[in-house]
Amino acid sequence: MPAKYSITRHPRYTALLAVVLIATVFVFSQGSSNVESYFSRGDSLKWRIIEEDERYDKLLIDREAMVRKWGPTPALVEAFPPRDDFYTLWDFFIPAFQCPHRVERVGVLGDGGKWVCGLDRIARQKECVIYSFGVNNESSFEAELLRRAPGCQVWGYDFSVPSFGPEITAVPALRDRSHFHAWALGEVDNHGPGVYPPTYSLSTLMALNGHQFIDILKVDIEGAEFTALSSFLSVQTAMQGTEPHNPHAPPSSPNNAAHPAAPLPIGQMQIEIHARSDTGYSTFAPFKSWWESLERAGLRPFFTEPNLVYVNLIRGARPDLAEYSFMNIRGHHALVSDDYL
Repeated sequence: MPAKYSITRHPRYTALLAVVLIATVFVFSQGSSNVESYFSRGDSLKWRIIEEDERYDKLLIDREAMVRKWGPTPALVEAFPPRDDFYTLWDFFIPAFQCPHRVERVGVLGDGGKWVCGLDRIARQKECVIYSFGVNNESSFEAELLRRAPGCQVWGYDFSVPSFGPEITAVPALRDRSHFHAWALGEVDNHGPGVYPPTYSLSTLMALNGHQFIDILKVDIEGAEFTALSSFLSVQTAMQGTEPHNPHAPPSSPNNAAHPAAPLPIGQMQIEIHARSDTGYSTFAPFKSWWESLERAGLRPFFTEPNLVYVNLIRGARPDLAEYSFMNIRGHHALVSDDYL
């Protein structure tokens, strides 16, 4: 019997051929869009973010299951149960999104440093904008950003101090790229003669500075973050369908189509959340609603760090302070587009 004839008639060969044919028919029967997902996704940044967000959806399902277990409605869930229930507020809101770039801590260890995604990518831009709300005379985070990203400038706001900390003010090269105002960040504008502290919304400050995009937004404003960010999201929601122009972006390409909802004009956010009783967001239901508004806007948490310094200083205090870092998965900026490389 010829060798060729014996191979093609071998039972194992026939079984293998059948498997290949069935797999091919299955793939192409799923439609052209799914065929593209089988063969075209590869390792592109776009698809890595899409797939990671699909995994993040599982967290949302798990969160609702946890609410039903301890509620069964959000209004009945205790944010920090006094005893017997083995969870806290933060267990419902874990940083389950994996940033597709290097994540590193910037600034001093302990209070003051923050976790940042893709700083090396931002540092390659010719220009970048950093906003820092809440300085408290400690500027190691902002100073390191300026040192490592020579195209960046930082705008700082804190009504409780007169300037950035010595990490910036004592270094002329960094001081020249910094801008400071003793103003507060708030829900609405409230400033003028006799008003203290002078308060501005984030949208107003961006307009005053002529900025259309913030690459890194740091917020540590002792509980005012809830209303200030809610106001900002409301303004952005009112701009549905209008893609904010990122002035740091390279020339546009056919792949840079606008998202149907206006993306937030920020790349990432580092925030200390103060779920204290005087904020109105110390109970579970309003906090959950606020958090979900961030998620709907495209923000995904990729890191968290509990504020144990606060718990240590005030013995018996609830662990209601936590640092979070969020990445914006929408829009066109250095964390979601390789056009910046």
